[in-house]
Amino acid sequence: MFQFPRCALRISKSISTRTLRVKYRNASTKVGPAVASLQPVSTPPALRIQLREYQEECIQSVLSYLEKGHKRLGISLATGSGKTVIFTHLIDRIPSVGDASQALILAHRRELVEQAARHCTLAYPDKHVDIEMGNHQASGAADITVASIQSIMSGDRVSKFDPARYKLVLVDEAHHIVSQQYLDLLEHFGLRHPADWTAVSAPVLVGVSATFSRFDGRKLGSVIDHIVYHRDYVDMIEENWLSDVIFTTVEIKADLTAIRPGANGDFQTGALSKAINTDATNEIAVRSWMAKAKERKSTLVFCVDLSHVSNLTAKFRQYGIAAQFVTGDTPKKTRSARVDAFRNGEFPVLLNCGVFTEGTDIPNIDCVLLARPTKSRNLLVQMIGRGMRLHKGKENCHIIDLVASLSTGVVSTPTLFGLDPAEIVENATNDEMMELKDRKEIEKRREEAVAEAQTERIARQIPGTITFTDYDSVHDLLADASGDRYIRKISEFAWVGTGDGRFVLTTNSGHYLLIKPGQSPGSGTGGFVVKFYRKLPHSVKSKSPYATPRIVAEGESFEHAVHAADTFGAEIFQHVFIAKNKGWRRSPASQAQIDFLNKFRPEEDKLTIRDITKGKAGDMITRIKHGAKGKFEKASAKKRAETKTKERAETIRRRNQVIRVGPLSQVVDG
Repeated sequence: MFQFPRCALRISKSISTRTLRVKYRNASTKVGPAVASLQPVSTPPALRIQLREYQEECIQSVLSYLEKGHKRLGISLATGSGKTVIFTHLIDRIPSVGDASQALILAHRRELVEQAARHCTLAYPDKHVDIEMGNHQASGAADITVASIQSIMSGDRVSKFDPARYKLVLVDEAHHIVSQQYLDLLEHFGLRHPADWTAVSAPVLVGVSATFSRFDGRKLGSVIDHIVYHRDYVDMIEENWLSDVIFTTVEIKADLTAIRPGANGDFQTGALSKAINTDATNEIAVRSWMAKAKERKSTLVFCVDLSHVSNLTAKFRQYGIAAQFVTGDTPKKTRSARVDAFRNGEFPVLLNCGVFTEGTDIPNIDCVLLARPTKSRNLLVQMIGRGMRLHKGKENCHIIDLVASLSTGVVSTPTLFGLDPAEIVENATNDEMMELKDRKEIEKRREEAVAEAQTERIARQIPGTITFTDYDSVHDLLADASGDRYIRKISEFAWVGTGDGRFVLTTNSGHYLLIKPGQSPGSGTGGFVVKFYRKLPHSVKSKSPYATPRIVAEGESFEHAVHAADTFGAEIFQHVFIAKNKGWRRSPASQAQIDFLNKFRPEEDKLTIRDITKGKAGDMITRIKHGAKGKFEKASAKKRAETKTKERAETIRRRNQVIRVGPLSQVVDG
């Protein structure tokens, strides 16, 4: 979990840049064979860009951390803030060390590679800029190499890049940096582990992203040590660096509750498409746009998959709207032509699926239609961010969000402001959303105060936290699955709440995962920690039956911690034993389970195999083994002691009480 420094900024005028068309052409160099170089058709004068004040502050923050000896740094800036401009300027601001003078820029998509190469060619006309992507191979000796991560890690292509000659490795969209290809590249440059770059001379690593977190919870902290600068989109809007935004949510009747999560924790695409890509929902999408945004000049629509793109495009055209689409399968020339035409305002609606979530520079977008529900806050921010760039004549960007009425774990535009995902808003500005959040929080506090006065049965610091003394018996506690139900709404696995905000996932192997509240290193704030406990073989003599636990993930939010734990659990546990919906969980409990549970129950309240399912019995056993019973007994003992103390005090009070009878002057001791 990262700590984001706060930076005070002042407003200045935005700077716009023009796009220069460039082409690939073969060029030979003195230091190697023929290579594919990116060269302008005619070399322009150096592009002089006046950095915005926050961009300069960001660069200074990077340089300050480097002076302190740090090398693996992250920059967190909202979409549209000029991340490419910042890292382009960093190249010359970071000094060379000996022979280490070259820079490597990495990205995972063609558009990002080409965009970075254009900026570098314009900013440094005297430097040699190479591209390593597809059939175009760089020499490894250029001043600046811009590479696709897939290409540079293909075969032995990375071997021509000598780490000793590089002063800087820049990663665009750095939330992808923990993927295996990036980890292998960092290993090559001596940046994979902190011990590597402290022992040898390694280049500086700077990762740049608008969303410095991952929905699957994989630890970015394993390769990025410090986030040295952070400005989110709310800050940027308030300070006029990004376009103002107005929000409208539209309720649709799609049922998303049965859709299983995919590998990244978000909805499975195929199942989501079946739920969303219906004639009724597409009709609502188009009619909502016509009612709320028909006057908008440039609307970008996000769809679920190719079929959804086709059907929703047809629905727009059915209403006479000149809609076009772009997908990953669209030929490059056709795709470029359509994007250019859209950028020039030649048609009003452009649909896509997964193409424009990253690395898209179309500042004239003044409306974003979110027809693709998601559980990922990162994806939601990326989609909305497409419309936040400043543009001449653009007053604001209208975000229209289709919100499913039957859904679990979905994030929508209200959730970005801490509101209920089902909150329906219409034409609400950024400030109005913040005001609505404040009102909701005040109202929530009122409701909580009333609820607390009405009942003291359950008190939670986080969902699933149990106050043990509020249970009449340990059996009521062991049978209470309220915490389980909450966590199982956001996880496909059979997590068990054991009290105090702790959740356990285990199997018949004896190993288990634990989620509990705790602080992440260096954060200074509360969060959640995931630990893995490995059971030792019986042959190993140890005071504890478990090896030393290791922290496998940390998260600021409970949901991120759960997804991180799920990612790890899916790799180490057999799915059949941890999945919450497996058929064996609904079968009758085994006699062994019943015998174990009855050890803790009074004679008159014994269980039979007809009373409980195998899954329910397993959950109760997990609660017993992981401390719920002990915590209850400890709390009960404390309560009994407090009761005895009160009774003793009352007895003494009565014994010493002075009783007054008769005239006020007469006192009779009792």
